[in-house]
Parts: sequence; C-alpha cells; structure tokens
Amino acid sequence: MGLVDYKQCWEYQEKLFNEVVAIKTANRDLPPEAQLPTPNYLLFVEHPHVYTLGKSGDEKNLLINNQELEHKKASYYKINRGGDITYHGPGQLVAYPILDLDNFFTDIHLYLRYLEETIILTLNDYSIKAGRSKGETGVWLDSENIHQARKICAMGVRCSRWVTMHGWGFNVNADLSYFNNIIPCGIQDKKVTSMHAELGHELNMQEVKEKLKGHFAKLFEAEFIAHSAEQTIQP
Repeated sequence: MGLVDYKQCWEYQEKLFNEVVAIKTANRDLPPEAQLPTPNYLLFVEHPHVYTLGKSGDEKNLLINNQELEHKKASYYKINRGGDITYHGPGQLVAYPILDLDNFFTDIHLYLRYLEETIILTLNDYSIKAGRSKGETGVWLDSENIHQARKICAMGVRCSRWVTMHGWGFNVNADLSYFNNIIPCGIQDKKVTSMHAELGHELNMQEVKEKLKGHFAKLFEAEFIAHSAEQTIQP
C-alpha cells in the first residue's frame, strides 16, 4: 500500500475487518450451500512517524510530550490491539493480516507463533539468526543474553469472532533513533535493532516483502491472489 497515514490505514483495516465479520454473522442464518466464503487479507504498508499504545499499555512509556511530538513530526494514537507502546515509521515494514482464522485454525497462540516464524525464516534468508524471547511476543536477536538482546520485530494483534487485525512492525531500514522516545513495548532492559543495523546496508523492501509472503504462504498453507492495492489470501 506504500506510505499511508496511520489513522487512514487503521480505518481501512476496520472496514475490511467489519466486512469479514458481517459475512460470518450472515452465514449463521444460512444453510451451508448458501453461505459466502470469507476473504482474507495481508496488507503491507509503511507509516509516517507514529507512536501507538495498545489497550493494555502504560502511557508513561511515551517519553516525550505533545510539543516534542509535533517537533519530530510524529503522531500518537491509543488503539485497540494488544501490547504496549511501539513506533512505526518509514523504512519499517508493517503488515496487517486480516484473516478469518476459521479458514485456517482457531488458535490465537499458534497464530502469533506463525507470524513470528514468518519473520524468523525471512531473517534467516539474510543470514540473521533470530528467535523468540520467553514470555515476550515478537522476534528477537540474542534473546538469551540480557546484555545483547535486541528486538527486530514487534507484534500486537486484535482478534474478535476469530477475525484478526493489526499485526507486526518489522524494522528493515527504520530510523532507530525514534525508539529513544519510548520504552518499546514497555520493556526497559532490551534494545531494538533493524536489518539495516545488523547487515550494515539498506535492504530492498520489495525483495523482503516477497520473502515474507513466501514464508507466510507456506506456514498458513495459503496462496496469494493479486487484488488492487492489497492481496487477498486464499486458504
């Protein structure tokens, strides 16, 4: 979808989410042969500088005031996903899967692990060894070493009636200095990183997207079908 204002993209997510839920609700009153299939989407986007706080987050983890936000040309939103505070900006590849998990599997924990695995496998394609940090959602490097652990991908999702929205923020070429204005995800003792920082050069975003799509499709046993600005997903 390119570079899109956060609020505009959030509203677009809500639109797709509500459409999927409406189909599911209508299907309950129909015989199986008359029910409509629910669509599934994976939106790729970059946002102008923005901080978002999840519904379980602590506003104290935003370390700058409104005047400083304006000076940095950054926005701030409280939103309806899980998780604490995070940053999105140019060079960070954000993905919003809007899936009817009834088409795949009804297990939110497995869903999150598959999202993490999509990132881990993609990083492995670039010889970056990544993994998980016990008890913390997202993808990490050197997670077992408290002094070297650094987060490369944050995740926060919402799921209602087994339909998902929100997703991940994957630091590909992101300006990491913007993370200095928050306590990322409310975790004080670990740093953030990016593919650019780890490899020492800028990455081709389209190439990274294609690798992500390939791993996502295999994990979810799905295929992508081109559809205007977004991609629909066919289980």
